[in-house]
Amino acid sequence: MKILAINGSPRKNKNTATLLDYALQGAASIGVKTEMANLYDLNYKGCVSCFACKLKDGKSSGKCAYRDDLSPLLEKAMAADVILLGSPIYYHFVTGQMRSFMERLMFPIDSYAIDTNTGMQRALLNKVVPVGFIYTMNAPESIMKEYEYPTIMSYNEHDLGRLFGYCESMCSMDTYQFNDYSKYDVTFFDEKDKAEIRGKQFPIDCQKAFDLGIKLIGEAKKMQ
Repeated sequence: MKILAINGSPRKNKNTATLLDYALQGAASIGVKTEMANLYDLNYKGCVSCFACKLKDGKSSGKCAYRDDLSPLLEKAMAADVILLGSPIYYHFVTGQMRSFMERLMFPIDSYAIDTNTGMQRALLNKVVPVGFIYTMNAPESIMKEYEYPTIMSYNEHDLGRLFGYCESMCSMDTYQFNDYSKYDVTFFDEKDKAEIRGKQFPIDCQKAFDLGIKLIGEAKKMQ
């Protein structure tokens, strides 16, 4: 089995990437092959609404026809047993690169036809691929709830779950952003508080990510 992690952060060794790596370590601990891809290394667009993926009997039916740096990664995602997404929250949403990736990943397998058994839009994927989503954010839990971040994240969980068969997410909040806060104009935050949270909470989040990696593999094995 193989799990593919997609890093939607511009930074390759900070909070989001670290948690994704812990999730991959969890999967690797039970003998699963792992791979990490960084979206900011690629030059690509979001969905261009060509609708080639929706053509009846088209050669690109059910897959993205647009060719750019993202195309090989989309093929890897479709071949993976588990997909793991990670993104920081920028102004209430995932990064633009992650959003564009999600459009290209999801729309081709989201049919405009109705499933006669459920009355819902029919997904074109012929297998269950558990998806995990790891979010990181500078905002503390109180602000996250005030701005209804859980509701926004639930939309992603609903759509990914509907299309891929299973989705579970986790959040790491009040993250540590700078190695040296004194160099930046960030008086809104207390560096000592941030450092304390980093020391106490982030290791817990890393363990949660590790456990999520194991759990997602377990869900994939159930579907074999």
